Amino acid sequence: MEFKRTPLIAAVLSFLFTGLGQFYNQQHLKGTIFVLVNLLNLFLMWFVVGLFTFFIFWIYNIYDAYKMAKRANMKLARQKGQVEPSPN
Repeated sequence: MEFKRTPLIAAVLSFLFTGLGQFYNQQHLKGTIFVLVNLLNLFLMWFVVGLFTFFIFWIYNIYDAYKMAKRANMKLARQKGQVEPSPN
């Protein structure tokens, strides 16, 4: 069953823990991959490179959760006939 997602909640969940916003968006595989990448970044912090990759990926994770929640809402609105489909 499809439900309307709140992009702000998805972003906050991803802010709190990497991948949690993806799970909220029902993207379980993507959420699992994001958690694993986050663990890899935490390991890489021992070698300093993880300091950069951790924060870059963390910001991307938040952006992705927000964007995908908005996209899911648009898809749901199209399915219900509330929004005209885009020509693209």
